[in-house]
Amino acid sequence: MKLKLKNVFLAYFLVSIAGLLYALVQLGQPCDCLPPLRAAAEQLRQKDLRISQLQADLRRPPPVPAQPPEPEALPTIYVITPTYARLVQKAELVRLSQTLSLVPRLHWLLVEDAESPTPLVSGLLAASGLLFTHLAVLTPKAQRLREGEPGWVRPRGVEQRNKALDWLRGKGGAVGGEKDPPPPGTQGVVYFADDDNTYSRELFKEMRWTRGVSVWPVGLVGGLRFEGPQVQDGRVVGFHTAWEPNRSFPLDMAGFAVALPLLLAKPNAQFDATAPRGRLESSLLSHLVDPKDLEPRAANCTQVLVWHTRTEKPKMKQEEQLQRQGQGSDPAIEV
Repeated sequence: MKLKLKNVFLAYFLVSIAGLLYALVQLGQPCDCLPPLRAAAEQLRQKDLRISQLQADLRRPPPVPAQPPEPEALPTIYVITPTYARLVQKAELVRLSQTLSLVPRLHWLLVEDAESPTPLVSGLLAASGLLFTHLAVLTPKAQRLREGEPGWVRPRGVEQRNKALDWLRGKGGAVGGEKDPPPPGTQGVVYFADDDNTYSRELFKEMRWTRGVSVWPVGLVGGLRFEGPQVQDGRVVGFHTAWEPNRSFPLDMAGFAVALPLLLAKPNAQFDATAPRGRLESSLLSHLVDPKDLEPRAANCTQVLVWHTRTEKPKMKQEEQLQRQGQGSDPAIEV
């Protein structure tokens, strides 16, 4: 047993001596441990620098958010709306006026299909709080819808829209509100907004900076979920429509806006009352722009921001019955 312990001790001693000799030899060799140490030091330095930057950011006051342009710096949007007397007229105009009131720098041109302004429309405009011009022109009898004719048989609102264009071109005719047309050099955009459609206020942001003619889709029109331009690489290359797709401009009246300077530079551009069905828009736009130069808006015409809605005609059977009995609703109460 003593011999075995002695042998183990001797072996351990010899191994230790060998390890010591190897270590002494290595001490004399050049050491390549400096680069890793330098790399580690650089990493620490970068972390310290990043911590210092974050601390400085925390101490720095937050940046002032970008302010929208002052209303006076925005181009004016001239909204042209033809309207005619009917039971739902006031309801339609109240709804539209309250949408327009959300839009800065807007001038409403409301044109009645009448020989002279009516108290209902005059009072509504005065109470709207909007900058407005009140116009009135009666549709000639030959162009009016006959009893029982569907609305699409004859173009409607032609005389009224052209009356508003005449006012913009300095031909007068205002019967209320702002009577002076925009002065020369005014930057603005003209939009034709029927009184029965539904408009997102985002639509007006899209059209405001129109340079020529801007376009976008319209929902619930033409028997489709929407109609509108087809865009590729930021350019209009066609139109999504089901009815007469070969029209020059297969667009709904609510689907485009025109820069005011362009309209004023083209004094003969107006709507043609004799235009075939579905080509009323083309009768104006063909004087103003080539289809390839249309300016797509609303995320390259992928967003619907206006809808071609229609208010249901009220049923008045009970009212008529009460009137025959001399007990109809008080006509002095405006509806």
